[in-house]
Amino acid sequence: MTRLALALLLVTLIHQGCFHFHVEAGDGFIRTRGVHFLLNGSPYYANGFNAYWLMYTASDPSQRPKVSAAFREAASHGLTVARTWAFSDGGYRPLQYSPGSYNEQMFKGLDFVIAEARSYGIKLILSFANNYDSFGGKQQYVNWARSRGQYLSSHDDFFRHPVVKGYFKNHIKTVLYRYNSFTGIHYKDDPTIMAWELMNEPRCTSDPSGRTIQAWIAEMASFVKTIDRNHLLEAGLEGFYGPSTPQRNSLNPGLKIGTDFIANNRIPGIDFATVHAYPDQWLSSSNDQNQLSFLNNWLDTHIQDAQNILRKPILIAEFGKSWKDPGFSAYQRDLLFNTVYYKIYSSAKRGGAAAGGLFWQLLTEGMDNFRDGYEIILDQPSSTSNVIAQQAHKLYQIRKIFSRMRNVERWKRARAARARRGHWRGGNRGKRIGN
Repeated sequence: MTRLALALLLVTLIHQGCFHFHVEAGDGFIRTRGVHFLLNGSPYYANGFNAYWLMYTASDPSQRPKVSAAFREAASHGLTVARTWAFSDGGYRPLQYSPGSYNEQMFKGLDFVIAEARSYGIKLILSFANNYDSFGGKQQYVNWARSRGQYLSSHDDFFRHPVVKGYFKNHIKTVLYRYNSFTGIHYKDDPTIMAWELMNEPRCTSDPSGRTIQAWIAEMASFVKTIDRNHLLEAGLEGFYGPSTPQRNSLNPGLKIGTDFIANNRIPGIDFATVHAYPDQWLSSSNDQNQLSFLNNWLDTHIQDAQNILRKPILIAEFGKSWKDPGFSAYQRDLLFNTVYYKIYSSAKRGGAAAGGLFWQLLTEGMDNFRDGYEIILDQPSSTSNVIAQQAHKLYQIRKIFSRMRNVERWKRARAARARRGHWRGGNRGKRIGN
């Protein structure tokens, strides 16, 4: 689609009411209105990446140039959002040694990440906890409670036990009130942060009814919002359908994990939906063609449901293809990226709910220990890096057109205001005012 054709389409959509411009103060926080993200009143689209390692790496001052390099390379490719961990619970080099006891050096690493992202114009999504054992996860919280005399039978008691929930709420509060040693801004007041995430991929297999996770998300979302109403909040979901929409369950890749895409994202404190896409993991025995067919259907359905049922934006918060897959080719990886990106762009240009995508994962040079098969190193020339940059450019063009139209809207309002003032003055000229 040419730039002129795109502009004409967007003008048509605006006149049809798909977009509404609101001239408001530019405080730099990402907001939502209907199915759109807004930045300073204009629609905002996220093209970004996952980099879970940012805080961990930045906690060693000698390694901070790698964080800077990652942000620099991302910004040069037009990327605008990074998703990363604001947790490391117990174990080696933790953020949280034990409930309420924190490692200042690790926190300074996260301070640096936020400050550096700010300097490169990149927004952050920060996750509070992990479902899995890496970096502690929900199992570590359960272990802490057990070590203090609490009886817990399962790691899923993370979602149920009041003592564990208390530990987690304390962590949330500690992060929100953290004073950044580099910027001098409390995290809850920093517009560099786009959103908080309750947990990376929450799962509660012991309760496939979904009631446990539903209650936990509602409780934690309410807790976050009592402290911080500046930032958006999302649950960290992978997108699996549940009991609220049994007609959709056949779309799931054979996993029953106790979450419910529709019910969980309908919770009032959840501002936008997320979906993850790993057909190479979920359908590992299927060929590339079947995996791509699944991906198309998976994304189409979630974007439609976000638009028509949830009426909230949706972010494709993780996707990728591993070079460790049997028969891997860069062509197949590019095909997956292009499929995801086309779904986002096609929705965005029509005023739909798809608001962006974050690939898994970004690394920079000299990080071989972090390679997991999914890594993208933007400074190493590759066809995938070009695909990523092209998507960023396309979404930037949409944002730029909206910005111009918003300026026109401001001009029209200012002109109308001047006309009203002139009419009032003219109407009162020569008339006696008062007694």
